[in-house]
Amino acid sequence: MVFDYFTSFDNLSIRCGIWDCAEKSKRGSVILLGGRKEFLEKYAETIEELKQRCFDVYSMDWRGQGLSTRMLSDRHKGFVKDFNDYTDDLSCFIHNIVKPIAVSPLIILAHSMGGHIALRFLHDHPHIVDKAVLTAPMIDINIPYIPMRLVRSISRLAAKNGFGHIYSAGSKGYSVLRNKFQGNHLTSDDKRFMIEHKAIESNPDLALGGVTYGWLAAAFDSIDLILSGGYTEKILSPVLIISAERDKIVSEAAQKKICSGMGGCRFVSISESYHEILMENDRIRKIFWNEFDKFICD
Repeated sequence: MVFDYFTSFDNLSIRCGIWDCAEKSKRGSVILLGGRKEFLEKYAETIEELKQRCFDVYSMDWRGQGLSTRMLSDRHKGFVKDFNDYTDDLSCFIHNIVKPIAVSPLIILAHSMGGHIALRFLHDHPHIVDKAVLTAPMIDINIPYIPMRLVRSISRLAAKNGFGHIYSAGSKGYSVLRNKFQGNHLTSDDKRFMIEHKAIESNPDLALGGVTYGWLAAAFDSIDLILSGGYTEKILSPVLIISAERDKIVSEAAQKKICSGMGGCRFVSISESYHEILMENDRIRKIFWNEFDKFICD
């Protein structure tokens, strides 16, 4: 395991990690991309399972989260100016850190926001990645109780008028007291639910709170881009989308729709799974790994 940093196009420090499976006969390399709020430490179990499958693993903390440079003075505010910044960071990571040393084939395993950014990379850089597995990718966002059109309008208006750094309605800083297992919409597994919070307890700098209007406006712009006509048809790499049937964070319907527009996409929905499939109970994770293994071996 090697932790390091690389410099982004705009001189930010982006943390990354490399895990060698230590096998003489390697099956390839996996680029593991987490979702919003997440960080390298959260995926230790998944990384070990990939290493056991004889894959080397490469991962990174997105700008504004984990131990990469935060965008605002308040570390808990989730902000990005433009999702192009995420895709540029990923491109830098893959081209400068991963490809020079990675064993082929090159596979992306990405969750939620990471899946969204992965799709944009696959679109912009064909023939780089051999296959991609996306768990509950953020193709569109579920926002309860408030009409989506209203949320979009408010977010874009706020960002345009200098309020992009303000928490969106209902968003707050990180607090373990507001992140209790009971009633959560992320996982049904109480022990895996606590992995993130125990890591933050050990290193409070990992904590990230809710999103700002700026992040939301940038997300909606990027969502519109992915959903625009003909966009996903240009993605050439085979893609497996594994969806969570009980997902309340992102839209399963949008995942299914976008998959139908990609010639090389396979869609699987796991019943009873909440949003964080890789943090779910053993039964659900077994279904995930069976689908992953079958897809990678095809």
